[in-house]
Amino acid sequence: MNNKKKTVEYGKYGYLFLAPFFIVFLIFQFYPLLYTFYSSFFYKEATGRGNATVVFGLGNYTNYVFGDKANGEIFSAIAITIILWLLNFIPQILMSLLLAAWFTDLQCKLRGEGAYKVIMYMPNIITAATIAVLFFNLFDVHGGVTYLLKVLHIVTEDQAKNLLTQGWFSLGLIAFIQFWMWYGNTMIVLIAGIMGISPSLYEAAMVDGASPRQQFFYITLPLLKPILQFTLVTSAIGGLQMYDIPQLFNLGKPLVEFHGKKVLSTQTVVMLIKQFAAETTAKDHGRAAAYSVILFFITLAVSMVFYVATSEKKPKKESK
Repeated sequence: MNNKKKTVEYGKYGYLFLAPFFIVFLIFQFYPLLYTFYSSFFYKEATGRGNATVVFGLGNYTNYVFGDKANGEIFSAIAITIILWLLNFIPQILMSLLLAAWFTDLQCKLRGEGAYKVIMYMPNIITAATIAVLFFNLFDVHGGVTYLLKVLHIVTEDQAKNLLTQGWFSLGLIAFIQFWMWYGNTMIVLIAGIMGISPSLYEAAMVDGASPRQQFFYITLPLLKPILQFTLVTSAIGGLQMYDIPQLFNLGKPLVEFHGKKVLSTQTVVMLIKQFAAETTAKDHGRAAAYSVILFFITLAVSMVFYVATSEKKPKKESK
């Protein structure tokens, strides 16, 4: 008589639960990515009298990115996108780290800590369009902030009329909005990371006489590297794909000088891609796809730099 117990393998059920993710990923992300690469090789070549023929090749890259027809629009859009991202992310990560360390400090017990966290996170749950419209109206010629600036004689009457059309001002305002929207979310993520660090490490450090500053730099930051890695990479991906708020502020057409010519201070790379992908007057899917590929490799390069910089370095094994 066979007394062996039958064992049930539950591993195969895990694949069933994972299958929907992979199916959706392949259909809605991986296939569009491959199709974008494929579409970037279709170049519209003018044949005269306003007509054009489509040629398969590297025309979009050799002409619009590095060739004679390249007017620098993609590079100016890349520069503006990176500037916008840096202006909002650097203060965002510094503020988030400071608040996360403050809220998790064992010696600092703050009353109403939960309420403060909720208030700081709230801008993140408001839609970007709502926030953009709010700030646009606050700084409009008849806006409340503009009126206050005039009363305090910070800006003149003429400056107040064109406040939103001044390129660097619009650039700074968009960066501030992005910072204000996302620092609460980053703070919550960092707090979760710090809470995962064993309290015994801080207790031992306090017994040894370590100051809060020393605890932060020698315990918190080194052990927070995986969370910082996630924050840096996701911020880079989201920041380089910025679209909604800059697009709404583009209504005022604010200009800045870039390499001796005037360009839109709020035109990010995604906005430039949309211009050739959707607008009827300048529709060119191949050119839009080529710009998308350029953005993909820039995002990949920046993400890899952050990934390598924040990865744990394994000690080399000594050869015997």
